Amino acid sequence: MNVIEPEAPPQALASAAYNAAVDLVSRNLVPGRAQKIAIFDDRGSYTYEELAARVDRAANAFRALGIAPEQRIALAVLDGIDFAACFLGAIKAGIVPIPLNTLFQAPDFAYILADSRAKALVVSHELADTLAEAARIAEWTGLVLLSGAEPPATARTLSLARECERAAATAEAAPTCGDDVCFWLYSSGSTGRPKGTIHVHTSMMQTAEMFAQNVLEIRESDTIYSAAKLFFAYGLGNALSFPMSVGATSVLFGGRPTPQAVSAILRERKPTVFCGVPTLYNSLLAYSDFPRADELSLRLCTSAGEALPEEVARAWTKRTGVEVVDGIGSTE
Repeated sequence: MNVIEPEAPPQALASAAYNAAVDLVSRNLVPGRAQKIAIFDDRGSYTYEELAARVDRAANAFRALGIAPEQRIALAVLDGIDFAACFLGAIKAGIVPIPLNTLFQAPDFAYILADSRAKALVVSHELADTLAEAARIAEWTGLVLLSGAEPPATARTLSLARECERAAATAEAAPTCGDDVCFWLYSSGSTGRPKGTIHVHTSMMQTAEMFAQNVLEIRESDTIYSAAKLFFAYGLGNALSFPMSVGATSVLFGGRPTPQAVSAILRERKPTVFCGVPTLYNSLLAYSDFPRADELSLRLCTSAGEALPEEVARAWTKRTGVEVVDGIGSTE
């Protein structure tokens, strides 16, 4: 397998019993947060209590289907509640989720299915044909769970919604430790074959505390929208672990982050934190129907992926009144 091992976390954390999904979910099942909106997506909104139930149902569904702890499950899922529930549900069950770049073509998916030796695949119905071709190329014969539509009548393809509905709404957490494997993320393949990077259970909360809380000062009252998708490390932090670490609300959008789509989200969902990349900031500035400053609720913006050009940062602040925290370079 083409994987990169992580650096070991501090020994005190590594040896302790710890499950990342339990930490991220349970800290929000407290008075004042449990009924708070955790996620907006294209289909609706979900409280932290509802998210917790979906996570547990996914964990129980995966177990009932015979997926064992430490086995891998690939997620070719568009941003939305099903991604969050399946990603965290797998982690709670001790199963290792692998978010896949939904922009990949069938040969790329085929390589990762073979390289990761995934036991099962969760796929959005919009991507089902591409993943079916990938499975054929890779000669991969694992179990498929279809999200967002009824599956064809085949023995290997099941309905994610139906399997989760029949599963119990409370699940026991797997007995994981801080340095146990939590999830994999594959690189883009721009410098050769995609490489699977292994992340341990402590990774998500450590980055949330060190960057989101200490640098960005993300707080419970924030609504966060990340144009970067959940299959990216940048998007996974921005839209999942960062908001959940403080009980904030995340806006998930399954479509492409075009200037038109992003502008609509900024107007309608009123995020207080927006996470983008330099090319998108530049495109938004050039978009004729970009929201006026008085239509926005932003207090903070972030950029990553590549260094943010100084002129783009200045133009954005002049247009919106909000500075951009550049995670790669300096705008000073």
